[in-house]
Amino acid sequence: MSASYVVIGAGLAGAATAWRLAQRGCEVTLVERSRPANPDGSSHGSARILRHAYPDPFHAGLVGRAAEQWDELEDASGERLVRRVGALDHGPERDPRRLAGVLAEVGVAHELVGAAEARQRWPGLRFEGEAMWHPSAGVLDAEASVLAMTRLAEAAGATVLRDRPVAQVRREPTGYLVETAAADPLAADRVVVAAGGWLPDLVDRLPDPARLRALLPAFAVTQESAFHFPYRDDADAGHWPTSIHQDAGMTVYALPGGRDAERDGRAGHKVAELHGGRSIGSAVHADGVVDPAQRQRLTAYVERWLPGLEPAPYAETTCLFTTTPTEDFVIDEVDGLTVVSACSGHGAKFAPLLGTLAADRAMRHDEPVPGAWARLAFPGR
Repeated sequence: MSASYVVIGAGLAGAATAWRLAQRGCEVTLVERSRPANPDGSSHGSARILRHAYPDPFHAGLVGRAAEQWDELEDASGERLVRRVGALDHGPERDPRRLAGVLAEVGVAHELVGAAEARQRWPGLRFEGEAMWHPSAGVLDAEASVLAMTRLAEAAGATVLRDRPVAQVRREPTGYLVETAAADPLAADRVVVAAGGWLPDLVDRLPDPARLRALLPAFAVTQESAFHFPYRDDADAGHWPTSIHQDAGMTVYALPGGRDAERDGRAGHKVAELHGGRSIGSAVHADGVVDPAQRQRLTAYVERWLPGLEPAPYAETTCLFTTTPTEDFVIDEVDGLTVVSACSGHGAKFAPLLGTLAADRAMRHDEPVPGAWARLAFPGR
């Protein structure tokens, strides 16, 4: 089988890239070591936060572009993938006023709310200072989004190969050969690697790994734990916003858990500590075992800060974060090989846009990186 582009990895970034390339009429093969949106990576589950609140206008502005592409994806797929529930940011280290200033700069509607008013409007949360509220934020269904983009890619002519771990990528005079664990090698003019937490292990199977390692930032792959806590009043289940609270060196994000949190007719709220997991080096070392210390910390957190939840998790899961030192993404190309990773724990909200940017880079591989996107280029250049 021959394709102009082989995309390795069918998580959010890879599925989005395959969709965008196929949408442009390219010949695309999307290769996945397991199944799209499988639970061994970073793109499974029904609940990720889509928020505009960033401390810098670069990322806040990107969210605006991504939000438009989420609308496009929903229209194209006929599915509701994002539910707008709004977002709260609070805590002294979260600096709501600074976030409000950035949102004002990029034109996103928001308001600063004093602690007393916040407690009245959102009685399920505790506030000790002012909070920033922006209603355009929401919850996105990561798993459904991956599957929707995969279907759209296939409908546009892409081939999706499931259960095909990549054994080797070899550079040939005419392009690349991608060897998988089964069947004949795939010939491609260019390759896009969207392997997430598997990238550190995959680098040695790519052409010129020493050069690639010199270009790439030092990725940290961590196994994170998330917990679902039941609402004290089931009638409140549809009225909770997402939230990020940063205080005393701990950042906790919380959001309606959606499908993942449904148990015995009850709904729940997903609560997790940002970058609180253990380092595992590569996804090959993930064991899917929830960290009991995180469970203890977050149960205590819920008891203190989320009085509208029962402080006893009834469901739990793990996922992988692949993080750069600056927490920026990497979208860049070398010799026809495009890398789109790592998403640094906050990439889900950008998924359709990441696919657009990665497709742009792969198709225009011989052009310099535009100045506006230089921070997403290989730092080792």
